[in-house]
Amino acid sequence: MANGLPDPPCGLLTADAARSLVDSVDAFLFDCDGVIWKGDKLIEGVRETMELLRKMGKKIVFVTNNSRKSRRQYSKKFRSLGLEVTEEDIFTSSFAAAMFLKLNNFPSEKKVYVVGEGGILEELKLAGFECFGGPEDGKKNIILEADFHFEHDKNVGAVVVGLDQHFNYYKMQYARTCITENPGCLFIATNRDPTGHMTSAQEWPGAGTMVAAVSCSVQKEPIVVGKPSSFLMDFLLKSFNLETSRMCMVGDRLDTDILFGQNTGCKTLLVLSGQKLVVLSAPQSLSRVQ
Repeated sequence: MANGLPDPPCGLLTADAARSLVDSVDAFLFDCDGVIWKGDKLIEGVRETMELLRKMGKKIVFVTNNSRKSRRQYSKKFRSLGLEVTEEDIFTSSFAAAMFLKLNNFPSEKKVYVVGEGGILEELKLAGFECFGGPEDGKKNIILEADFHFEHDKNVGAVVVGLDQHFNYYKMQYARTCITENPGCLFIATNRDPTGHMTSAQEWPGAGTMVAAVSCSVQKEPIVVGKPSSFLMDFLLKSFNLETSRMCMVGDRLDTDILFGQNTGCKTLLVLSGQKLVVLSAPQSLSRVQ
């Protein structure tokens, strides 16, 4: 085991191995950033790959840790890039955060404070929760003066932290105060990715940097609902009549995508952000792919 990751048999994906993989899989789970696109640029060959897999009768699902958009907003982005994908085939970490609260019977009278962007707010509202924060609080400042006391809503029962381009000291203090001063307040992270492909030119700080800041200030670890947590897999299994052994997770990160697949019993396929080299790993396989 290296860096917390299992060491299953793995190897380069040759033509023979690719045919064997496709024959053994009914559904492919694709990450988005760095696998389908970089920023707003579609990676070469993606459209043709999607068409081929669908012609072969394979189910295609998208599982992303990026919480900036809701499933509705992601469906719109897919269409803008020439890919027809329905909301039902998209599973985001923003959706996972809302579903976690719903499944755990989060009290309807409690509020949710969001350190993140519109995607989290939209999914929470669609799930019936009262929430606030997000981009609006990115405009707020704190002036530290003697005897200054930071006021917050005592009715906040959960804080959700995700990728936030408007992250600031005000948000960090609001989250910290709710978690430490509101009895039983949940601390939920959409994901802990350290970086992400926010543009096609380079990588940028990911949600994990915001989560780390809040976690450090409250001296508490969050509940993580995105990959590599297996939480999203429960919804996949409920939505589609498939077995995890007949699924393949395709991603560009070992610590999230591939670990998610291995944690849930899927085959896994690592792509190096659009490059030709890929690595296949199959649970319970005893032979190295040649």
